[in-house]
Amino acid sequence: MQKKHFLIEITLLCIIAVMGGIFLVSYINENKPEDEDYNKAFTNSYFLYAPPIPAELTFCGEPVPLDRYDVREALDRELLVNVYWQSNIILYCKRAYRYFPAIEAILKEQGIPEDFKYLALIESGLMNVVSPSKAVGFWQIMKSTGISYGLEINDEVDQRYSLSASTEAACKYLKNSYRQQGSWTAAAAAYNMGDGGYRRSAANQHTANYWDLLLNSETSRYVYRILAAKIILSNLPDYGIHLRIKDLYPPIPSKQIYIDTAVGNWVDFALSQGITYKQLRTFNPWIQSDHLSNKNHTSYTITLPLQEYSDYHKLISELSNKDDIIKKL
Repeated sequence: MQKKHFLIEITLLCIIAVMGGIFLVSYINENKPEDEDYNKAFTNSYFLYAPPIPAELTFCGEPVPLDRYDVREALDRELLVNVYWQSNIILYCKRAYRYFPAIEAILKEQGIPEDFKYLALIESGLMNVVSPSKAVGFWQIMKSTGISYGLEINDEVDQRYSLSASTEAACKYLKNSYRQQGSWTAAAAAYNMGDGGYRRSAANQHTANYWDLLLNSETSRYVYRILAAKIILSNLPDYGIHLRIKDLYPPIPSKQIYIDTAVGNWVDFALSQGITYKQLRTFNPWIQSDHLSNKNHTSYTITLPLQEYSDYHKLISELSNKDDIIKKL
């Protein structure tokens, strides 16, 4: 009896499979003209272009030898990667609108060429990220390097997360690197691989010229990544990027206060300032604990959001006409 039922079930399954196959073939045949139209539309309407390479290019005022095939093709690679990684490049633009003005001001004050803002961009995407090697913040500073350049880094405070403090430390590093390497291009590469590593490579290969050095794969691409970011963000419409003011992330109105005493509880401190603990930590990411001992009575700058920060549309309307198209960042 069971064997009979089993045979009936197998027979029914075979009939269903055959009928399904007939239906599928019929469906495909019926939709073949539509598929052909789709393929034709795709072929006629979908275009990919090679991003344009500028006729001339400089980094920090130093010429980039675009007449060399290896330099040109290495730059072309990074332009292609960035232009066609659309979500990432648009996020670069959005964050750059918020953070570039603050970075530019510090670079200028410290005597560092403005092009180095693109180094911070490619290092972290302008986010306070932590790398697998434990480099931290917008400038991806290692703990030992940060301490050697004057940053406070401990269980309660980590100034690598402070945009102003970390940018100032990066400027000190770059100045020192420029003195050692002899050019801003080499200093940028050394920021990635370390000054010692760059000096050894230069000594072994009898040249300090970045464009002539055989380096590890990451550093070999590093300056080209910076250049690609500079080219694209300086000429947005030329690379198919059309953004309005209201598409970007505006700077958030804030004020600064100073403390030189201990803080028993940051939650209570935040509430006493009329903000939440989340807001306090968001605007002061260098805070790493729920309290601050401050035994040395160090003066700390606390950034507090102003009330206007919550009105996004007001922020945008005050910056510019909402339909303004951004040409460069």
